[in-house]
Amino acid sequence: MARLGRPLVLLLAGVYFLVPLLASAVFTVDVPGQGLTLSSYTRIFAAPGFSGSLLLSLGLAAATVALVLLITIPAAVAARLSAPRLRPVLEIVCTLPLVVPPVALTAGLGTVLRWGPEKLSTTPLYQTFVAVQNPDFPVVLVLAYAVMALPFVYRALDAGLRSVDVRTLVEAARDCGASWPRALVSALLPNLRGGLLNASFLTLALVLGEFTVASLLGFQPFAVWIVQASGSDARLSVAVSLLSLLLTWVLLLALTTVGNRRRTPRSSRTSEGKTSR
Repeated sequence: MARLGRPLVLLLAGVYFLVPLLASAVFTVDVPGQGLTLSSYTRIFAAPGFSGSLLLSLGLAAATVALVLLITIPAAVAARLSAPRLRPVLEIVCTLPLVVPPVALTAGLGTVLRWGPEKLSTTPLYQTFVAVQNPDFPVVLVLAYAVMALPFVYRALDAGLRSVDVRTLVEAARDCGASWPRALVSALLPNLRGGLLNASFLTLALVLGEFTVASLLGFQPFAVWIVQASGSDARLSVAVSLLSLLLTWVLLLALTTVGNRRRTPRSSRTSEGKTSR
């Protein structure tokens, strides 16, 4: 019975995830009166707003990954090396976005964005408020997404930091004459590759699928465009959703492949060294 437990769970999980995807795929290719056709997919790239919204989401994802890693890596390393008593505080702060609904976060952002231009119209900060709301690249979305991604990124980095001896690595690099930034980049970050990739995966998936904040603030990244397209053409919308899911998997696979390729030469050299000995 125990041997059947794992295959049964995998079978149920496969049915749970694959049946909706297959049903969606059948819906997009089975058009009443036309039979099986791929017209829903061939019309995707010519749909108005498709390429612009997709490129905007990819740009937002790249900027969010860079920003959230720039914030969390120094904080997590500093808390582990210099101020271990602050780790619980840092963990609570990074977990807070989980208990704040996106609607509440968006309401607060909207209030600030309306208050700023009204009260600061005669100061240089007025242009800052205008710039962060530029529809071509809304920086305010990057800031909001970085906050929303904090819990996932911190957990992934904390797991990576727990798996290595941070103090020994940094002190060894410092003894060799490396500065603090060089010790962080050259000695510590290569050993956190798994945690960094996991953090990037989670942030990328969050940004590509986020709808509430972008919609309420009036911007149109890819997820918002899909919902708006569904009002005029349901099959096109479902086809784009499947395509976006495939795109996310391809990006995650590409990141994994890059991480493994960079790890392979070092592992090979280590194996060769052990063999020669």
